[in-house]
Amino acid sequence: MSFLCRSAAVLLKPHRAAPAVLSAARLYSSGGQYEYIVVEKRGEKNNVGFIQLNRPKALNALCDGLMREVGQALDAFEVDGDVGAIVITGSDRAFAAGADIKEMQNRTFQECYGGNFLAHWNRVSTVKKPVIAAVNGFALGGGCELAMMCDIIYAGEKAQFGQPEILLGTIPGAGGTQRLTRAVGKSLAMEMVLTGDKINAQDAKQSGLVSKVYPVDQLVSEAVKCGEKIAANSKLVTAMAKEAVNAAFELTLAEGNRLEKRLFHATFATDDRKEGMTAFVEKRKASFQDN
Repeated sequence: MSFLCRSAAVLLKPHRAAPAVLSAARLYSSGGQYEYIVVEKRGEKNNVGFIQLNRPKALNALCDGLMREVGQALDAFEVDGDVGAIVITGSDRAFAAGADIKEMQNRTFQECYGGNFLAHWNRVSTVKKPVIAAVNGFALGGGCELAMMCDIIYAGEKAQFGQPEILLGTIPGAGGTQRLTRAVGKSLAMEMVLTGDKINAQDAKQSGLVSKVYPVDQLVSEAVKCGEKIAANSKLVTAMAKEAVNAAFELTLAEGNRLEKRLFHATFATDDRKEGMTAFVEKRKASFQDN
């Protein structure tokens, strides 16, 4: 959080978007003027949403304005039928070096509790479409938490991850104590949270925090390639698969298996499941229509 510098089909084909979502879509489609991020589509078919944090002088510190813009961009990509996956990245030097300490330095308990401080950050973790974090450089405090809100984390060789809030007299407040523990286990998470120590990309991969490590100059392109692979599948069924995997963190094994079975059965009500199996039998490439 700090250091300086459930249903699958509902949202994929909305019949009627909320005003805030429509506003975000208009902003994106018109190439809107974001102040703190760069937003575009990437991939050979322009089917990967791309968000780059862009506060280089502050090492992409996560100020309130930046996180609200990230939420707007995610809303726009969520209702874009061409986009099948989203990549979030920063710069070579820093994915995000943490929350903006100057913004929160003088906040009171009453302001934080009464205003549910940082609640809107969670938008990243509630997006139906898969989100990939491409992490180069520092991912500290809120930057590490932002990466962990994503579904997949790719790291550059020089990436560093940490939760150093303890050094500022506070603790993680955007999921750091919860997601980090689930990703790397109690001992390493406790060590990182209680000492403020960082881990490098190789240690992050070994501990299960990231799935792949790439050279710095190849990281973003590899993340986009992963997004393209995901976007080539049925967006509807992809959302079901994401829901099922995420449920593993919330449910018992028996409850999770029941949810998985229901979602598996639900795929048999989709045209894409029929097309996928028919294409396999006919030895051709499936043509998914997202329905």
